[in-house]
Amino acid sequence: LLAENALFRLRAAQGVLGLADRHDPGRLEAACARATAAGDPSYRTIKGILAAGTETTPAHDPAARPTGDGGAAAHLHGPSQLFADVIPLPTSAGVAADPPAGTDPDTGTDTALTSQSVVS
Repeated sequence: LLAENALFRLRAAQGVLGLADRHDPGRLEAACARATAAGDPSYRTIKGILAAGTETTPAHDPAARPTGDGGAAAHLHGPSQLFADVIPLPTSAGVAADPPAGTDPDTGTDTALTSQSVVS
């Protein structure tokens, strides 16, 4: 806690030391190590770890995290992935593409125009 801004974090450090009066020093040390490994060695985090009793639970290994997006929203992947699968890539040169919607596949004419001429 005192690594940065020691003057501002003095009360938090004193609070952590005060937790030693209510908790076993081994548990407090384990909770401090877990909070430091998580990147948040604040009084509130350490107190929460002790209250939940998770100081002995093994921390998550970042190397063991599953690969993939983890269900994150598309905008969190960056602009290159935002529309990655929306527009299909062109097929090989020898294969004819599907006609646009609303056209007759045999003649290539607009079906809306031909249906109007039949109705009138």
